[in-house]
Amino acid sequence: MSSPPVIRVEQLVKKFGELTAVDGISFDVARGSIFGFLGPNGAGKSTTIKILSTLLKPTSGRATLAGFDVLTQPTQVRKAIGLVFQDPSLDVRLTADENLRFHAMLYDVPSAVYKTRADEVLRMVDLTDRRASRVMTFSGGMKRRLEIARGLLHHPTVLFLDEPTLGLDVQTRNAIWQHVKKLRDEVGTTVFMTTHYMDEAENCDTIAIIDHGKIQAIDTPAALKRTIGGDKVIVGGDAELGDALAEKYGVEVQKVGGEFHFQMASGAEFVPKLLTDFPGRITSVQIKQPSLEDVFLKLTGRAIREEEGSVRDMMRQGMKLFGRAGGRGGGR
Repeated sequence: MSSPPVIRVEQLVKKFGELTAVDGISFDVARGSIFGFLGPNGAGKSTTIKILSTLLKPTSGRATLAGFDVLTQPTQVRKAIGLVFQDPSLDVRLTADENLRFHAMLYDVPSAVYKTRADEVLRMVDLTDRRASRVMTFSGGMKRRLEIARGLLHHPTVLFLDEPTLGLDVQTRNAIWQHVKKLRDEVGTTVFMTTHYMDEAENCDTIAIIDHGKIQAIDTPAALKRTIGGDKVIVGGDAELGDALAEKYGVEVQKVGGEFHFQMASGAEFVPKLLTDFPGRITSVQIKQPSLEDVFLKLTGRAIREEEGSVRDMMRQGMKLFGRAGGRGGGR
């Protein structure tokens, strides 16, 4: 018999005036899993995390974490979670150990077990040799790893990571993901993270794709990619080729730059037929396995942008910051 979900969200809504940042979402998170929220800036990811961590009150709906209601039992919820937000919150004038010790005081970690706990989390993020170093001497990736270690110090049931690798280079991002997977495998921590990086989302056990405050789909990465229904075929050719491809094969063709994209089962086997059907009109052909980018494009009609979002998205971000200022605080 499977254990009950560690997080359960039912018809959750959060409005800021007339703006709906989270729009009636429902989902469960399995205990001991890595759960990912994938979506562009302003999609409602951070707002959801703030509700689940009791920093914002929902407008309506219900959410429970480790069996506690986030609205009526906030103290119990806060004891059960660790938080790593986008914005850094370490005191760079202190050493790594001093930052951890202060966090331990806030969460009532007994002094008798502090050293063992600190040794454990610093080893997990490969910072044991920098324990006595001031944080101002750390690189961006080291600071992020220390924040993750701090979030684990009090042995939370759920660790929230809000865009944990934002602004970091690819190598550092990959290293942090190795540590996140270690949390799941060695400690059994449930990790709830948000991202708009497609490659990061591949590391999650389950992904919820969210856009404009609504969940568009939720499943494993492999299952989501299977919904595409075939390989992606990318064809270069004359300006009228797109319409001809759509008519000939009965597929939906999207023009991206100077190329035409469509889905086809067994793409590699399809290429000889394509070249035979359109002699002299094909200048290039690529076959790609479906990606999460393709899934998002299919569900929303647009690609995730890693730069700043649209005006609407930026307005939503501004409203979230306003809501954060007016919401209830909580220990980190």
